[in-house]
Amino acid sequence: MMLISAAWIFVLLLGGGIALNRTLTNLVERNFDEQLEYVQTALLSSAEIDNWGDVQLYRPLGDQRFLEPNSGVYWQISGEGRESFPSRSLWDRSLAVQGDHIDDEPHFYNSNQFADEPLRVVERTVILPGSDVRWTFTVASARGELDAQIRRIQSILFWSFVVLALGLLMLAALQSYYGLRPLRRVRLAIQRIRTTGRNRVTDPLPLEVQPLVEELNSLLEHSERQAEEARTHAGNLAHALKTPLTVLTNAATAKDPKLAELVFRETKTMQRHVEHHLARARAVGRRSTGLARAEVWPSAESVLRAVTRIYGDTRFDLDGNKDAVVGIERQDLDEILGNLIENAAKYGGGSVFVTIDTKPEAPQCVIWIEDDGMGIPEKERERIFDRGARLDTGKPGTGLGLAIVRDVAEIYGGTVELDESEDLGGLLVRLILPRYGVQ
Repeated sequence: MMLISAAWIFVLLLGGGIALNRTLTNLVERNFDEQLEYVQTALLSSAEIDNWGDVQLYRPLGDQRFLEPNSGVYWQISGEGRESFPSRSLWDRSLAVQGDHIDDEPHFYNSNQFADEPLRVVERTVILPGSDVRWTFTVASARGELDAQIRRIQSILFWSFVVLALGLLMLAALQSYYGLRPLRRVRLAIQRIRTTGRNRVTDPLPLEVQPLVEELNSLLEHSERQAEEARTHAGNLAHALKTPLTVLTNAATAKDPKLAELVFRETKTMQRHVEHHLARARAVGRRSTGLARAEVWPSAESVLRAVTRIYGDTRFDLDGNKDAVVGIERQDLDEILGNLIENAAKYGGGSVFVTIDTKPEAPQCVIWIEDDGMGIPEKERERIFDRGARLDTGKPGTGLGLAIVRDVAEIYGGTVELDESEDLGGLLVRLILPRYGVQ
C-alpha cells in the first residue's frame, strides 16, 4: 500500500509540477513580452520620415535606460538600403535583424547575439507614411531578470512540492497504519483464542471489522458444532457396538452352542449401526464445504430409473417444478430419494407419485412421495424413524432407511414428515429441504 501510494503521489505531483511550472513560466514570459511590445508600440508611434527619407523620432522614449550605454534594454530601427537607427544604449553594437521574412505582427524570440547577455527580442515590420521602405522596429531586453524570476518560481514550486509529497506520504503512512490497526487487533484476538482456550472473539472492535468478526465467530461455531457432532457420533457408535460385542464375548466364553446364530444376528446389528453412522459422517463432511447444491428433477429421474428396474410392476409418476435446486449434495439427495421411493414401491400397492416443489416462491423446497399401500398409523409415525424400527418384518430390510433419511435431511437443515395421502390413500412422505441460495 505504501509503495502504491508513493508511486501515485510521485506521478501526480510530477505531472502537476510540470504543468504548473509551464503555466507560470508562460505567464511570466507573456508579461515580459507585453512590456517589450508596449515599448515597441511607443517606438512606432514616435517614428516619422525626415526630408531625406530616413527615420527619426519626433519625441524621445520615456525610459532613461535607452540613453545609458549597455543598460540591458535596446531598440533599433532598420530599413533595407538605409542606415540603422539604434538607441544610445547599444553604444557601439547593433542588433542582428532576421531579414529573411516579414513580420506584420510582433514576433518574439530569444537571441544570444551578445555573448555575455542573452536577449529577449521582439520585431515588427511596417511601412511608415511618406516612405516605401519596409522598416523593422526591434526592441530587445536582457533576459537576466526574466530568467531570475523563472528560477525563483521553479525553486518555490520544487520545495513546495517536496513538502507536499512528504506530507502526503506521511498521511498515507498514518492512514495505512491506523486503517490496518483493527486487523492487528483481530489477529491478537485470534491469538488469545488459541492460547486461552476461548471459543469466540469478544473483544470490542471497530465497526469496520465487525462483519469479519461475526463471520469468524460463525466459522468457529460451525467448527465447534462439527466437532461436537463427531464426538457424539463416535460415542453413539461405540455405545451401539458395545452391547453386541459383549453378547458375542459372553457366548464365546460360555461356548454357547448357538454361537453361530448369535454371531450372525449381532453382526447384522453392528452392520446397521456402522452404516447409519457412516451415512451421517459422509453427509456432515460434505456439508462442511458450504457449497452444497443439487437439482431435484434430474436426481428424482435417476432414482426412478434405478427403482423401476427392481419394481417393474409398479407405476411411477413424476411431476412438479423441473428447475428446483436445493442446498444439499447430489449424492445425499440421491440417497434420501432412493430410500423414500424404494420404500414407497416396496410397501405400496403398485402406484407411487413423486411431486416436486409446487410453490417455487417459498423459501424451502417441498417434495411429496405418495404410495397406495397400507400407510403407517399415526401413533407409529414417530417411532418408525428409530434405527432398526420396522412395521413389516416380512419383507427384507435393515430398518435404517427412514432413520438415515431423517438424519441426513436434518444435517442440511431439512425435515421429514409423515402423513396420509389424500389421492392414493397410502403413506405421504413430505421431504422439506432448504432451497439453494436462501439463508
